[in-house]
Amino acid sequence: MEWTRGPVLGRGSSATVSAATSTSGDVFAVKSVEFSQSESLRKEQHFLSILKSPHVVSYKGCDVTREQKNFVYNIFIDYMSGGSITDQINKRNGEGLTNSEIASYTRQIVEGLDYIHSNKVVHCDIKGGNILVQEDGGVKIGDFGCAKWDDQEAPVCGTPMFMAPEVARGEEQGFAADVWALGCTIIEMATGVSPWPNADDPVAILYRIAFSEEIPEIPNWISGQAKDFVSKCLTRDPRQRWTTKQLLDHPYVRKIDENSKQIACEKIGTDSPTSILDQDVWNSMEESSSTSSVGVEFAQSDSLSKSVRQRIKQLADKSEMPEWRCEKWESEWITIRMNGDGDGKATSGAVTGGGRWRWIES
Repeated sequence: MEWTRGPVLGRGSSATVSAATSTSGDVFAVKSVEFSQSESLRKEQHFLSILKSPHVVSYKGCDVTREQKNFVYNIFIDYMSGGSITDQINKRNGEGLTNSEIASYTRQIVEGLDYIHSNKVVHCDIKGGNILVQEDGGVKIGDFGCAKWDDQEAPVCGTPMFMAPEVARGEEQGFAADVWALGCTIIEMATGVSPWPNADDPVAILYRIAFSEEIPEIPNWISGQAKDFVSKCLTRDPRQRWTTKQLLDHPYVRKIDENSKQIACEKIGTDSPTSILDQDVWNSMEESSSTSSVGVEFAQSDSLSKSVRQRIKQLADKSEMPEWRCEKWESEWITIRMNGDGDGKATSGAVTGGGRWRWIES
């Protein structure tokens, strides 16, 4: 594939990420490093090439280029316009994310981790800087430079502030370590800072993580369900720590999933209003059993907004109603509602024809 390198999007410890475009006009990101130092990036390419999930950064290919007399190894991945979660926090001067953002992002991260773990892969470096954000608010797990197979013997890898106790002690780095790192990431999203204080002293932090009984402080202002969810991630004993499958069924993220479905249904119901009285307004009214001079009287509901009530009242109180009859369409009018007295005669009702509405009276 022929492509052109664009501006630098970010630099990590082992590679540089740039925007890129292909000759066909596709926009993507390219992660590059000198070939002689590409072991980590080639490992990432291996895992990305076999993982296919909407919650994992998509792999698009790789190649080797010659740039400024050096051979450069490149892998092509999704262009994530929002940067990382850490970038989002930095844009807000380290204030942290909103409750709804944290809950939504957490659900998507757990789904991504569950997929990764189901494929026997341990990420080993979950943190805000490795969770990438799409323009529409979706997030994907990226940076598999530290990843390994669950049964693979490998040196400890990752970011000290996000390491689980068993990892800090050099015992194991398995699925449970990713869950611990998720708990730390939620705290990072909520507070805008490292899950441990004194982040500039990684040796002291690793000692506390490994040998104390402490866990990162969970913010008091998050919801009770959120606190419980984080506590399930930050259980010091990896055998007691919840798995991703258990976390997916936790009310904190399950509630978000159900709310998302409800919101989607509401949007479907209101995108195409059927009249000036849109569906939500129409359904909030109660029809009166009595008739009025204009055909139908609507009982005011407590759930109606003040402006809607006033508008309906204005319509109902008009002493003079417009004449909507038109002989040209008289034969096309169709009765769609009748309040009859048994003989089929319409005492009041709404009729329509030619795409227009009118009221008829007895």
